[in-house]
Amino acid sequence: MSPARRELTAAAARYTARRVRTKPVDSAWQERAWSFYDTTPEVRFAASWTANAMGGALLYAGYRADDGTIDRAPDNHLAAELVAQVAGGPDGQAQLLGDAGPHLTVAGEFWIIIRPRPEDSSTPAAPDDAEGSDEEWHVLSVREVRKDSNKLVAEVDGVEIEIPGYDESNPDPDAPVAIRVWESHPRRKLEADSPVRASIDLLEELQLLNAAVAAIARSRITGRGIVIIPKGTRFPSTPTQGDAEDDLIETLITVAETAIKEPDSAAATVPIILEVPPEMVGKIQRLTFESDFDELALKLREEAIRRFATGLEIPAEILLGMGGVNHWGQWALTSEAIRLGIEPKLAAVSHALTTQWLRPMLEAEGVQDWHRYMVWYDTSPLRVRTNRSETALKLYELGAISAAALRRETGFDETDAPTAAEQAARERQRQQPGEERPSEGRPLPVEESEAPPETLPASLPAVAAAAGAGRDGLLAAADGLIWHALTAAGRKLERTPACPRSQRYQAREVPAAELHTRLTVEAPQVDQWKLLDGAWGRVPEIAVRYGLDADCLTAALDNYCRELIAAGIVHAFDVVPSALSSCTDYAAAA
Repeated sequence: MSPARRELTAAAARYTARRVRTKPVDSAWQERAWSFYDTTPEVRFAASWTANAMGGALLYAGYRADDGTIDRAPDNHLAAELVAQVAGGPDGQAQLLGDAGPHLTVAGEFWIIIRPRPEDSSTPAAPDDAEGSDEEWHVLSVREVRKDSNKLVAEVDGVEIEIPGYDESNPDPDAPVAIRVWESHPRRKLEADSPVRASIDLLEELQLLNAAVAAIARSRITGRGIVIIPKGTRFPSTPTQGDAEDDLIETLITVAETAIKEPDSAAATVPIILEVPPEMVGKIQRLTFESDFDELALKLREEAIRRFATGLEIPAEILLGMGGVNHWGQWALTSEAIRLGIEPKLAAVSHALTTQWLRPMLEAEGVQDWHRYMVWYDTSPLRVRTNRSETALKLYELGAISAAALRRETGFDETDAPTAAEQAARERQRQQPGEERPSEGRPLPVEESEAPPETLPASLPAVAAAAGAGRDGLLAAADGLIWHALTAAGRKLERTPACPRSQRYQAREVPAAELHTRLTVEAPQVDQWKLLDGAWGRVPEIAVRYGLDADCLTAALDNYCRELIAAGIVHAFDVVPSALSSCTDYAAAA
């Protein structure tokens, strides 16, 4: 362990306990909510889906700028080093966030317990990337933590540990930390709230309907009703019985018992056989125990499940199934679920870690602007689409996105970025005489043109000058065409399956030219839904005005808009020169 890491661990030990808050008064509903988690599959699915989604997010140290934006803190900053140690590293952080998911979905709150690792602990130390953290992080339910006088008592791995209240005048560096995380109820801030809380009565109704359906199923197994027969009717006798008659009641009970014990036996489906005189056949009647409620119970159960699904913080289709939704609709629903259901819960965990753990440690270490640093989350790993890597590469080559964005969308992070020495070595290799640059197979980025500066226009002003027109006029005209095309595409997109009817009222609040940034559109759907049809009617006029080839200008604008729509990126005026760079040869020829 390096000296810097030892100092960091000692600094973290200075704040090992926080002030104990009073528990909410109304918490009886949480036990009922957990009982449904144990007995109702729909509740467990919602909690598990949230847990899996939260576990896929990443934690990092952020810095809030004056304009409100959150940037990543430098890797060598104390805040970044502290956040990297949360729960022992990335694996532990994924486990911590995943464990928090069911608690926030069901009970609406949980406790994070941080304690020094016991010397006789059987739990393995943190991985190498955490450099042997001496802390253990645990996620506990409200049932596992109780208040006792001026301290908390937490049950960790079956052992009760005491967590004293934080004493600023005499802090104990070896005391464990207890952080309560909860989603507050609008009526009372100290009370926890959750999606299951509002559905408790509905879930009790669902349990009654489940019991009714189970009873109906059992009644069907016991037999196929009762047959009314004239007196004197008998069962066929066996050879050992001779002419003796079997007892009717005893035979029915025997058949019912067999059907219950062995549902796959013939007794569960084959009717009982009787022998009757011919003149009595028409007098035999069959009675069944079926009622109208049998079919109604199934419909009521489906309705109860649907109501519970709509009460969750994620789209109902996540719970009910998306078999009737096409694949781009599924992407849109998943993105909405992450934005409205997962990110608020991640924000709650991040806020607790920021205010109760990170900032007090930074303040104690005398870090400047300690109040601007925070624990924050990244959900981009949950949003990667199948075609996004290819789209990101094309947009990078057009100059529309940065190298950092390209790495993020292709599954890499900033640790994979080339160093300054590697970039310089590559540049020297490209400039070596006698070596051709490998440009075949893909168009080169704007800044990597093979042609010498004197043979190719260096920028759009030269293009416009060669065409006998002004640069500003061409850029303005192209920008207007692009906004017009994206606006028309947005209005069409609002009436496609990518925008379900239930969400169209929300879509109208978004500018039409930016609607593609909220909805997921695959590249083939641009043609399928005719999003850009009729968008380039004025291109020939603009091309003649500025001395450009009309087909080239149309292709450049169309390709650029297609890339924006498929990637979900808003148009920016600064990118227009790069988007038109493919028409430079035509302008030069003109």
